[in-house]
Amino acid sequence: MIKVCVQADAGSAEKNLYDEKTLEYKETRQISQPYYPYPYGFIIGTRVQDGDAVDCYIITRDSLKPGTIVECEPVGLLEQNEDAEIDHKVLAALPGQSVEVDQALQKELQDFIYAVFAQYPEVHIRVGKILAREAALRHIEEFSSP
Repeated sequence: MIKVCVQADAGSAEKNLYDEKTLEYKETRQISQPYYPYPYGFIIGTRVQDGDAVDCYIITRDSLKPGTIVECEPVGLLEQNEDAEIDHKVLAALPGQSVEVDQALQKELQDFIYAVFAQYPEVHIRVGKILAREAALRHIEEFSSP
């Protein structure tokens, strides 16, 4: 199980930013469009090369209030590169909920990510395929803070 701090709920155009170490609220940012398709946040206790925590989409239709800490089970890893940097996203499910990790989910997330970054033409984004649960577990392990 992983612990995720929710930054944005599904259906929202707002992303709340938190200090990823203390979990203290910092500010809220608007995305121009579209709305987040699923709750989104970061995995507590992880750090990637740029100093940020590992990002995570919680694949659920449940509403999760920003600032909430939820335990989830990794189910996949969405390949994403931002310019020359790897910026993969863990996909997770709430306990007891099953998630269909398929091409429809990949397309939904890909369409959302490309739409968000359309307002930043200077940033080159590439969204790849969804890798298996084992890849997500390795990614989390690689970037877990000691």
